[in-house]
Amino acid sequence: MSKKQLGVIFGSRSCEREVSIISAVQMMRHADPEKYDVIPVYIDEHGSWYTGEKLKDIHTYQPFRPDTSGVRKVFLDMTPGSGALLALEKGKGLFGKDELRAVARVDAFVVVMHGMNGEDGTLQGLLELANIPYTSAGVSASSLGMDKIIIKQFFQGGGLPVLPSLWYARSGFEKNQDAILKEIEEQLGFPVYTKPANLGSSIGVSRAENREELQEALELAFEYDRRVLVEKGLNKPIELNCSVLGYDDEVEASPIEMPISGEDFLDFKEKYLANGGSKGMASLHRVLPAPIEEELRDRIQEMSKRIFRMMDCKGVVRIDYMFDRDSGNLYITEINTIPGSLAFYLWENAGTSYRKLIDRLVVLAEKAHQDRNQSNFAYQSDILKGVTFGAKGSKGAKGTKG
Repeated sequence: MSKKQLGVIFGSRSCEREVSIISAVQMMRHADPEKYDVIPVYIDEHGSWYTGEKLKDIHTYQPFRPDTSGVRKVFLDMTPGSGALLALEKGKGLFGKDELRAVARVDAFVVVMHGMNGEDGTLQGLLELANIPYTSAGVSASSLGMDKIIIKQFFQGGGLPVLPSLWYARSGFEKNQDAILKEIEEQLGFPVYTKPANLGSSIGVSRAENREELQEALELAFEYDRRVLVEKGLNKPIELNCSVLGYDDEVEASPIEMPISGEDFLDFKEKYLANGGSKGMASLHRVLPAPIEEELRDRIQEMSKRIFRMMDCKGVVRIDYMFDRDSGNLYITEINTIPGSLAFYLWENAGTSYRKLIDRLVVLAEKAHQDRNQSNFAYQSDILKGVTFGAKGSKGAKGTKG
């Protein structure tokens, strides 16, 4: 049986590009070489696409050079179902013509993107237009999960527990800083957390204990996004994370982890630079499984599966929670539709190796792709019959009634 041509797409124009590189290189090292020919596809900070064996080596990105030997600039053939990565080869000689050549042909993509321009539904939409199977959540779930403001409103609408919060746009903050600071003090009190609406990995996130810190925190968050969420803080809560894997009716929840932080919250440094950062989220200090009561464990796992189904997710996600020991209340903080390191460490704890997790992700991607192609896109109507336009085509349709 021939091997599956498995594209691994990562990088992109995102503040989390380096995190994506670590997760992708890590993932490519675990894919089964007996089943897959792994084809790395790196998108750099300018949005250009590259492929080549050298992209499997983490040292290639220290720093990345497009002229590195063995690395080729490519783009995706958008012909539905093609899956070809095309390169433009310059013609030779004075009259030589440039030619497009297929460098590789991908059967399915593993999407290992973090942040904007990849995890937010934009890449997923591109891959659906190209009609290629891919492993991450779909367009709607990806875009919904990326925006902290919108997803919180979605959770509230679904009757799920979230912390009190407010949100603001950069333009409003620039005009009415004093009024906004006062509103936050009166409605949320201190401490609060400020978060850019469309970033992950704790980039731009700050804890504020007073008005001066709040001012600084908001200014920092607005450097990364034009919209910012301000969320009520808790008194030393327990952070608990649960992964969900599946598609459609096939959904299961992982064991629950309790990340360990020396600070009030896990910042970028703790998440990705521990032990040199070579293991991504897998290097984070954690207790796994979390030492919590069975009732709380079951509640988190059931809620996580419910969220997965509500959002019509696919593949593997991680949902993060805060548990307030003082009140006994549980709150959802966010969903990561492409979690760091693909949350493989949570599934290893459940007995599923990273290699087997990749196999399952590919199978789920192909099943979702088959389901999508079973939908009827060929509905015929008489709407075009008898439609004519004026001589210049500027007067609208004639011979039809609105």
